[in-house]
Amino acid sequence: MDDNYQTYVNRVARMTLGPAYLSQLEHIQESPKFTLDAQGQRKPVPFPGYSVITPPAGEDVDNADFYQNLTDCQQQLARILDPDFFVKIPPDSLHFTLADLIWDDLYRDASQQIPDFESKVQEAIAESFTIFESQKISQPFQWQVLGLMVMTRAIVVCLVPRDEEAYNLLIQFRRSIYQNRSLMALGIEQQYHLVAHVTLGYFGSIPNDLDRETLSQQIFELNHQWLDNPQEILIKKADFRKFEDMMAYRREPHWPRFVF
Repeated sequence: MDDNYQTYVNRVARMTLGPAYLSQLEHIQESPKFTLDAQGQRKPVPFPGYSVITPPAGEDVDNADFYQNLTDCQQQLARILDPDFFVKIPPDSLHFTLADLIWDDLYRDASQQIPDFESKVQEAIAESFTIFESQKISQPFQWQVLGLMVMTRAIVVCLVPRDEEAYNLLIQFRRSIYQNRSLMALGIEQQYHLVAHVTLGYFGSIPNDLDRETLSQQIFELNHQWLDNPQEILIKKADFRKFEDMMAYRREPHWPRFVF
């Protein structure tokens, strides 16, 4: 399902240009992953599931500078956007999702219908990691910030591979997961083409008077900070993680982890 290297780079590059921001802002929607509490503050709603991700920023000492740069960008966005419109992810939870697994209603249904579902998923992910390791192509690899991207319900930082080898490594890693029959038997399959990114925040209430032209220009200008100061994330670990909502990603010591 995933693109080849050049198709991927061309596709995401178009999504980080000024005209694309204006077009994307015409179609943004409030994220259902958050709701207003009694004090009028946005809080996460239950949205449980599993993913394979890089260690979150608060645990990833190898990429401290990378995440500090993204946190600075997140703060810049927060200064120009109302907090009810832009719901920030906690800086310590920022991460790169390497492979989505299962979430929300699909997760709830599978958890209820399949005995020992969590342990079976963990066993299948460990099997996928073993399959990838047997290919003897594993090594740490780097992806870099291309720019901000406006998605339907979030603002993210889009990533591109440092080179074709880095792209192919991730694609092979994802295939070891999505083509694993043990995972497929549990209802876990690939649902999206890869769009490598780190989510900075989700959309809350969309203002009726939102000036989309001005906002698209502001987002475009924020990208300039990376022209002379490219930011790279070194991918050395991939963790099986559980989440209850979009604010935190938990891992137990015995859960599968792959070291590149």
